[in-house]
Amino acid sequence: MTRAGGIGNCLLAALPSGDFALLAPDLKRVALDQDALLSRMGDQVEHVVFPHSGVISLMIDMANGQTVASAVVGCEGALGTLSVLGSSPSAITAVVRAAGTASLIPVSRFHAAFSRSPAIRHAVQSHITAMLVQLQLGGACNALHPVQARMARWLLNFRDRIDTDVLPLTQEALSEILGVRRTTVTLLMRNLRSSGAIRSDRRGHIEVDPFRLAAAACECHGTIRLEVEKIFSTVTAPGNPGPIGSRTPD
Repeated sequence: MTRAGGIGNCLLAALPSGDFALLAPDLKRVALDQDALLSRMGDQVEHVVFPHSGVISLMIDMANGQTVASAVVGCEGALGTLSVLGSSPSAITAVVRAAGTASLIPVSRFHAAFSRSPAIRHAVQSHITAMLVQLQLGGACNALHPVQARMARWLLNFRDRIDTDVLPLTQEALSEILGVRRTTVTLLMRNLRSSGAIRSDRRGHIEVDPFRLAAAACECHGTIRLEVEKIFSTVTAPGNPGPIGSRTPD
């Protein structure tokens, strides 16, 4: 496993060489396939996943079969770091929404490195803090803001992390993320398209206008992004592009 940097995972790229060396022998590079299920709610966490590209949505599964997204993870963070707080079943279902690559490490090996490295502990602490910001503000947004503004926010969240205006999302995926019916998503897409926030909606791909989409979104996108960037600025290495894409309008 070569040293992460540049376009790789921000948490790994920010670690000093000696601390990264504690993880490197056990890191395995894997593909993140579109729609792949990385973990299921209630399962034991077996790996910590450091995305280098792509987007993972963290889903809450309700007893009646409904789902809703609580947060997203891209190259700025990791999946499974909460396992350092103790062995417990996963509280979320993690689904790959945009294909990419990642580095995996067994939980036991990650915990061993975590216990030896203050730098790794600091990176994990920053990441958990950033995730709590997403979860807390995202929960308030889900409860209080109109569904169209929430959908615009989620589309911007994805665009931040893959840094392209063409998002590999289906209406079915958006239905699961937003916790609404497919017919509702169809109506919302029509409204956003008429305002110019969405340029086209081909099968499995949504092309967006980020500036108009930002105007349609609630303030939560900008607030969460600013808070997360402030937190991750303490662990981002010099020359690294940062935790989320830099082209999305404020």
